[in-house]
Amino acid sequence: MFGLSKQAYYKQVKCKNENEAAWRQLKPFVLNLRRKLPRLGTRKLHYLLKEQGVAIGRDGLFELLRKENMLVPTRRKYVRTTNSSHWMRKYPNLVKDIELNRPEQIWVADITYLDTKAEGNVYLHLITDAYSKQIVGYELCDNMTAESTHKALKMALNERQYKDQALIHHSDRGLQYCSKLYTECLMANHIAISMTENGDPYENAVAERVNGILKDEFGLADQLNDIKEAMKQVEQSIFTYNHYRPHLSCSMLTPIQMHKQKKIKVKLYHQK
Repeated sequence: MFGLSKQAYYKQVKCKNENEAAWRQLKPFVLNLRRKLPRLGTRKLHYLLKEQGVAIGRDGLFELLRKENMLVPTRRKYVRTTNSSHWMRKYPNLVKDIELNRPEQIWVADITYLDTKAEGNVYLHLITDAYSKQIVGYELCDNMTAESTHKALKMALNERQYKDQALIHHSDRGLQYCSKLYTECLMANHIAISMTENGDPYENAVAERVNGILKDEFGLADQLNDIKEAMKQVEQSIFTYNHYRPHLSCSMLTPIQMHKQKKIKVKLYHQK
């Protein structure tokens, strides 16, 4: 038996059979979760399996996924869409070292692009709650105008749940966020305006992270056929992200769950 003792050989066969049996039991649960969250990392996948009563260690899960070639590879970084070289008023950063302790304390805004065959780049304007990580407003269109960014803001305002609480809107210094249309809407709704100061991605880390999750885990980095298909993909992705995707910084709650409470503490907003 190729240099193995009889005892070692049968032990190896037994271990292999046990692994195969474990995978047969585990596979339906993994595939079900991966259908909803196709690029979810192993740590979060392990947590969701535990929630469903599946008993397996994290290292064991990692090894099984590796053997089945189901580990999620890391994707490339993405192009920034900010143009801050303009004459309009820029606002100071109000959120440095703020401790997040409730939903609708800080909203973070950003724009990312999606690639389509028919229209080329289309643009996804996002507003995310920094505490809960819930995407509260979005707009997908073929431009980066202030009017389009304003539509995402209007959606967020219409869906706001804690209107009596003070709120800060944080973004980069892009033209859209400095425009009269956008800043006047914020001020009319008594929302304080905060902006990055040094072009450092850590200054808008939550927004950058959510962009990355949508692209890495929900297929928005792939080329889509046209803006109609992109809109369908965005709507499905944001719904699934908000309702099913747990966050380590939120004690493994989903954004929707996190947004409904304010007892759980999260890490400092700006931490470098």
